[in-house]
Parts: sequence; structure tokens; C-alpha cells
Amino acid sequence: MKLRTPNPRLMVVAVAAACLSVPALAQPPGGGGPPPDTSMSFFVTSVGKGDGANLGGLAGADAHCAALAEAAGTTGKTWHAYLSTNGPGGVNAKDRIGAGPWYNANGQLVARSVDHLHYSNVLLNKTNSITEKKGTVNGVGDMPNEHDILTGSNPDGTASEQTCNNWTSNGDGAAMLGHLDRQGGGAMAESWNAAHPSRGCGAEQLKASGGNGYFYCFAVKE
Repeated sequence: MKLRTPNPRLMVVAVAAACLSVPALAQPPGGGGPPPDTSMSFFVTSVGKGDGANLGGLAGADAHCAALAEAAGTTGKTWHAYLSTNGPGGVNAKDRIGAGPWYNANGQLVARSVDHLHYSNVLLNKTNSITEKKGTVNGVGDMPNEHDILTGSNPDGTASEQTCNNWTSNGDGAAMLGHLDRQGGGAMAESWNAAHPSRGCGAEQLKASGGNGYFYCFAVKE
């Protein structure tokens, strides 16, 4: 007896019908969770406080961050300056900024966590470290160079010895500075938070080494 060869077209139709009869797999509750908040949670101050490294202490620096963010249209967030202080009651910059992640004014990720920020970060650079107005800060090769950022911190985010009297001095002393563009001179020229100390705490002394009293601001995320 001669066997009949199955019709390929009929087989395709049968398979398609079988697939349509299979119930759809259940979707996970909530669709995988809400999307991340990529609104601005990090910026470099577009202007300093106007008195060198005398920022009015941490409170004055935090208030400056909040005022600039609000003026740029970002409200409802708690802002802390990335600054360390030393001595009795001193605090590490890394302990002031929450857990992350943080995004710049263009919605670009700059750090996933505190550890990523300090130990493996390559996202903080001249392109991504922008101001609250989405402006780019002058770096090496620009006139004037303003890449020195006040931090008072060691590479790991702990307090250094140079904090311009805990951000209350505009004269004698020094502040540890980071290089926003991660290039230039100093013991650790490529460090965003601990490139070299300043030549003093006054406005003109900060400008002399390539700065203008700018600092980093982070939105605290609990």
C-alpha cells in the first residue's frame, strides 16, 4: 500500500492553530516594577558661593545646592554638597549623599551606588559632570580653566586634612580638590574628587590653580 505524503501547507496551519490555543503565560505582577527616576539628582554648581572656600559650612553649601536646583526647576528633593569635614563632629562626603543611583540634568547615569562612585566609576567626566543648567564646566585647554572642584575628601570619600577650616575660611589653609575633567597636574590628576590641594582658600587662590569655588551636589535618596 502506498503511503500518502503529508501536505506541508496543512501542517503549517495545524501548528499555528495549536499555538493559538495555548493560553498566554501570566505576566509578573506590576510588570517588573516602576521605571527608574532619571530626573536630575547630581550636578556641579554653575556658580560658587562667591567667597572662595568659605561656603558657610556644610549647611551653607547644602542650601546653595538646593537653591540652584530649585532655580533650575527641580523641586521636592533633599540636596547635599559632596564635601567632607574633619575634627570633632567631622563627616565623610560619601556618607552625606545617600545610596544612589544618580543622574545628571540630561538624565544620564553618573553613578549606580556609593561604591560605584568611588571605586570603579568612569562615568564622571567633563561630558557628564554638568551643571544644574546643563552647562559644561571649563576644563584643561579651556579659558579660563575651572576644573578644580572643592571636596575636602580622599579618593574613597573620607575626609582629608584640607577642608579650609571646614568650609568657613577664605584665607589661609587649603582644600582638597577634584578634577572634573580628570586631567591636568597634581598627585592624582585623574581623580574626580582628590587630585591635589588648593593653594589657599580665597577666591583668587582657587582660581590660581584652575578653579572657581564649584562643588558637586547630590540628591539624597534613602
